[in-house]
Amino acid sequence: MASSSPLPLHTTPNLNPSHSKPTKIKQTQSFKPTQKLHEENKSYFHQISSLCKQSQIKQAITLLTEMNLKDVQIGPEIYGELLQGCVYDRALSTGQQIHARILKNGGFYSTNEYIETKLVIFYAKCDLLDVANQLFGKLERKNVFSWAAIIGLCCRMGSHEKALMGFNEMHKDGFFPDNFVIPNALKACSALQMIGFGKGVHGYALKMGYDSCVFVSSSLVDMYGKCGLLEDAKNVFDEIVDRNVVTWNSMIVSYVQNGMNEEALKVFYCMRMVGVEPTRVTVASFLSAAANVEAGDEGRQGHAIAVISGLEVDNILGSSLINFYSKIGFIEDAELVFSNMFDKDVVTWNLLISGYVQQGKIEDALDSCRRMRSENFGFDSVTLATILSASAKVRNMELGKECHSYCVRNNLDSDVVVANSIIEMYGKCESTDKARRVFEKTIQRDLTLWNTLIAAYAESGLSGEALKLFYQMQLEGVPPNVVSWNSVISGFLRNGQVTEAETLFSEMQCLEIQPNLITWTSLISGLAQNGHGDRAIRYFQEMQNRGLQPNTVSIISLLSACINISSLEFGKAIHGYIIRSQLFSSLSIVTSLVDMYAKCGNLHLARKFYDTVNYKELPIYNAMISGYSLHGQAGEALEVFKQMQNEKTKPDEITFTGLLSACNHAGLVDKGLKVFSDMISEYQMKPSIHHYGCMVSLLSRCENLDEALRFVLEMPLEPDAQILGTILSACKEQNNIELGEYLSQYLFKMEPDNPGNYVALSNTYAAAGRWDEVLKLRNIMKEKKLRKNPGCSWTQIGTELHAFVAGDKSHSQTKVIYETLAWLEKEMRFTHQHNMYD
Repeated sequence: MASSSPLPLHTTPNLNPSHSKPTKIKQTQSFKPTQKLHEENKSYFHQISSLCKQSQIKQAITLLTEMNLKDVQIGPEIYGELLQGCVYDRALSTGQQIHARILKNGGFYSTNEYIETKLVIFYAKCDLLDVANQLFGKLERKNVFSWAAIIGLCCRMGSHEKALMGFNEMHKDGFFPDNFVIPNALKACSALQMIGFGKGVHGYALKMGYDSCVFVSSSLVDMYGKCGLLEDAKNVFDEIVDRNVVTWNSMIVSYVQNGMNEEALKVFYCMRMVGVEPTRVTVASFLSAAANVEAGDEGRQGHAIAVISGLEVDNILGSSLINFYSKIGFIEDAELVFSNMFDKDVVTWNLLISGYVQQGKIEDALDSCRRMRSENFGFDSVTLATILSASAKVRNMELGKECHSYCVRNNLDSDVVVANSIIEMYGKCESTDKARRVFEKTIQRDLTLWNTLIAAYAESGLSGEALKLFYQMQLEGVPPNVVSWNSVISGFLRNGQVTEAETLFSEMQCLEIQPNLITWTSLISGLAQNGHGDRAIRYFQEMQNRGLQPNTVSIISLLSACINISSLEFGKAIHGYIIRSQLFSSLSIVTSLVDMYAKCGNLHLARKFYDTVNYKELPIYNAMISGYSLHGQAGEALEVFKQMQNEKTKPDEITFTGLLSACNHAGLVDKGLKVFSDMISEYQMKPSIHHYGCMVSLLSRCENLDEALRFVLEMPLEPDAQILGTILSACKEQNNIELGEYLSQYLFKMEPDNPGNYVALSNTYAAAGRWDEVLKLRNIMKEKKLRKNPGCSWTQIGTELHAFVAGDKSHSQTKVIYETLAWLEKEMRFTHQHNMYD
């Protein structure tokens, strides 16, 4: 509001000011500061007005006291100027003293419309809602200025509904909201997301001709942006002829808030092209956009512009710079900005600590917490949530417990954000009982809190408990959202409960809750991991039919599904999609493509694609080594390893698993032993049970059963069922029944429900011609109801994938298929017999 604007002054001379009980007189005469004033009075008025504008309110009050001593007439305009001076300085105490003087001087002053309005403005600007409302309610004659003050106050204090009600009442009372009231009404609309009301205010502004006011136009851009109507915001912005920096800022901020970061960057560049100097808000918004799209070069340019423009690195700009450098991974630059800031606050400290956590520098984060405390800054809910997040990230429950204790001691554990972080921390540390206790003690259990606890149980493999909580939250009146459904579905898939996950997915859609990208991705990924690649592909096709575009995780899961069902054709189709969507920047996708081509039988394409990657990293080397290993091409696998060594890329456990498997498949005992030895001596790696398993398999297959046994006995780890099973299988080849029987006793105890162990021993007996023992084992398997897992095959006809399992007759064309197979068998027998006679 233009607080220095003139207000109507209605006064009537008080003929007998000494009466103890002054009566209220109807004010009809308009009093103007330039009329009926003694020359000395005018001089004092100008002096007091000048002092107030110069923020010298105490000197102005001294002149007021001087006027009292000289019995110079003090008109309402003097008190009005003094109150306005208090507004400039937000001098609440001084303004209250002036108010007391006004009341002491009687009704002539205290009931004067001009002074009453100035008092409302003063208390409103000092954010005293109750006092301002009380004085406003007592006004006999409200005006544009008093309405503007009270509506503006309601907006600042978050009473947005009251602000809009005031806007309506003001209009009903015959006062037309001006270009100072309209922006506040628009601000309230955006806060309440009342787009209909906002469009009504927009229409009023057009009707009254305020659309040419840049202040109103900027508020319209801001309102439409915060309500998510970016096209409307852009239309208003484009119609503004004389755009100031506030207008440009509103457009940039609108784009950033709606995730349209590239557009925000473009608007910033346009602003620079027309020569508008940026403010700290401009650069801060630009940096947020750059951080969100990881535009490192652009963000650095924004920092440079701030320096060249002489913008002070205050908390707003400093926080944005720290956030930007942290998000793009340049934590050292974030530290430098932080160290150069003079006036740090809790928000600034929190951003730096959060940056450390994002980069996995937990010790640096904790050290910053200590420095923060040493500089007398207390932890708030954001600080604690960040530390708890760090504890969850590294699964450090001791650190999490310390943080939890601090929250309890400082009464912060009741904060919903903090409580949520505590529950998440215990959940990640697989201590669901502690997470549940924290949840039970929290009074305000919102949807987020329920979802966090459900996720904790789901991630810990307790899918049944997660489902119980899912239903319990509904019984307690908290309807689940898509996040809730996703957690329960993921929990089932993590436990291999595919049917339950698909049932819940169907139920979700029946209730008209639309699955989001995370839902589809979880389902596709879970099915692929559980060996149901054909169903994963079908769900992917359904997802695309619904207009959802897959993300990186979806693509990798699909490529894994292709490997699962050996579908090279579908893998090629996904490769084409990757090319069209320009997703080659993702190392994980590139690696998955090499892996898919190799494991789907096309080593040539895998190698061709592998060779196109100029800057190779460890995962893609591992994928190529694994591919060669699968095809028994140990020489090529070792050659890739040599290339990897030349590029100074350090191998990991996966690398050596691939190399040992390659030597195993090719029967290269000496090279396998050399690789195993180098792993320990040259690379100082401790072999896992998988590496020992590869070596045992290599020695056993090459008829070195004694060496394999000696290797097992010298292992620092207890042999698992797979290693013992490998030796058991080798007993068949070397006709070592006694050792086979001995190992079987262990395996039957370790894996009583694994039919493979019984089959391996049965094969050993069969090789030795001991058919009685074979029959006994088969009978034991029947009694225990153990069956060997049936084989499964797939075939793709057009775009449709068909799966076939041994003994399964559920396919819609089973009759035709079996008739065709019978005919083929008959034809093959006839051809075989014909060839024998020939």
